[in-house]
Amino acid sequence: MNDINALYNLWKEKAVSDPDLTAELAEIEGKEDEILDRFYKNLEFGTAGLRGVIGAGTNRMNIYTVGQATQGLADYLNSEFENPSVAIAYDSRIKSDFFSKYAAGVLAANNIKVYIYPELVPTPMLSFAVRRLGCSSGIIITASHNPAKYNGYKCYDPNGYQMTDEAAAKTYEFIEKTDMFSGVKYMDFEDGLAEDRIDFIEDWLIEEFYAEVEKACLSGDITKKSDLKVIYTPLNGTGNKPVRHILKRLGIKDVRVVKEQEYPDGNFPTCPYPNPEIKQVFELAIDMAKKDKADLLLATDPDCDRVGIAVLCGDEYRLMTGNEVGVLLTEYILSRRTELGNLPKNPIVVKSFVTTDLVEAVAKKYGAEVKNLLTGFKYIGELITNLEKDGEADRFVVGMEESYGYLSGIHARDKDAVVGSALICEMAAYYKSKGKSLYEVMQDIYSEHGMYLNEVISYAFEGAAGMTKMAGIMDNLRTNAPKTIAEMQVLSVADYKASKITDTKTSEETVIDLPKSNVLAYKLPQSNGVIVRPSGTEPKIKIYITACAKTAEEARKVSDSIKACMEEYLK
Repeated sequence: MNDINALYNLWKEKAVSDPDLTAELAEIEGKEDEILDRFYKNLEFGTAGLRGVIGAGTNRMNIYTVGQATQGLADYLNSEFENPSVAIAYDSRIKSDFFSKYAAGVLAANNIKVYIYPELVPTPMLSFAVRRLGCSSGIIITASHNPAKYNGYKCYDPNGYQMTDEAAAKTYEFIEKTDMFSGVKYMDFEDGLAEDRIDFIEDWLIEEFYAEVEKACLSGDITKKSDLKVIYTPLNGTGNKPVRHILKRLGIKDVRVVKEQEYPDGNFPTCPYPNPEIKQVFELAIDMAKKDKADLLLATDPDCDRVGIAVLCGDEYRLMTGNEVGVLLTEYILSRRTELGNLPKNPIVVKSFVTTDLVEAVAKKYGAEVKNLLTGFKYIGELITNLEKDGEADRFVVGMEESYGYLSGIHARDKDAVVGSALICEMAAYYKSKGKSLYEVMQDIYSEHGMYLNEVISYAFEGAAGMTKMAGIMDNLRTNAPKTIAEMQVLSVADYKASKITDTKTSEETVIDLPKSNVLAYKLPQSNGVIVRPSGTEPKIKIYITACAKTAEEARKVSDSIKACMEEYLK
């Protein structure tokens, strides 16, 4: 643990560049718990970069932690590449533009060419820019769907997906060697522009991104002829311009926007948790729909890499889960491309291993192979890149994570809510032309393949004590592995940290050929199962439950029993 008081006094002396930090440090003087939470550790840099509460201290997102990380990145890039370059983007969060320009100034001072978007843009546009401009790395300042008090700093590799473990580890070594007050080189952003070390990304690149998204769509004239009615909310984030633009290009004319959530605002005044997985973010859209019904309610998170929907079911709007949307997209894309005669030979659908197995049942019907990868879209991006190297990129049909992340097309190597929104609206228009809503199509899929109830339950563990408790829970699950869950026999335990699957009956072990990850998965009879993992970006443990049965009611009972059982291990 850090020397708390020494660090606090050092910051009072040195942290004078940002008046917000100076005021905060003065305000917490004498408050031991407040000081402890800010200084007991450094923000951890990993494959997801940095993420934390905005404020003063080593455990906060501020100009000094951003500067230290960027100097470490610069040192890494200069050690690995000749004439390195970096693309930078940012979202609508508090200080995102400030942090992005500061990072650009640090890179420029280290003789690294910088290409920066002139205004906030979605994360997938950063992924696209890295590859299109041939950059050595990319940075986006975002905390995705976290509450307003958070911000983050994500790094990308030359392939356009988030840093690999190896690159992140090497970067972190340089970060650790960097004194955040005296070891960071910096030049003023305007000077960087004047000296041609920093360039703004131009409109032609944004237009190329839109063209690639449009190319990933399938509809032809369906959307242009459709009377689909959409209500869209960008949740005060980056999606407002690009999502509306691409829907207009597809010919979807009736798109209304939730006014209170239309423009960028890092305070997220009407949606304190700007996460499209939560029904609360749809409340204003639902209010609009009460006056004039829509076929589809669409919401993108602040950095527009996740998209959620609510669809009309009778007279009410039902929030579709990320798993359901993934299944719908799988069914739609495979069936539609089969219908159009352009489904490739040996098509591949890619999903995170916590995403519903119903995807596999649907894909099998069309002869598509399903690849199950670790959570983190970089693994999907890496698979696409390898297919591209082998000349087989056309085999990639769609990739998904249950947490509302989707990608079709190979323009990006990260989840993309711009193409996700386009395909969802196209899909809704197509099925509407057949007289069906997305809800009805989902019920048809359940009727064909059985009910798969998938739930993700998150348990928060704040502060230093919370991190310790999370580690203890995972250790206990490994040491005292459950033999039964909800009165069902555990058939096998997959420990992704130990890279093995153990058959509980025979004790036989199978190697898991994936990178190590702190995840435990329990296989139960009749396709039921549980996965437990600490979040990589938030102080939470997530439990993924799969409950299978003939009816929704029966599946709900199974899921509730599993949940109650697993909660005993979290106490």
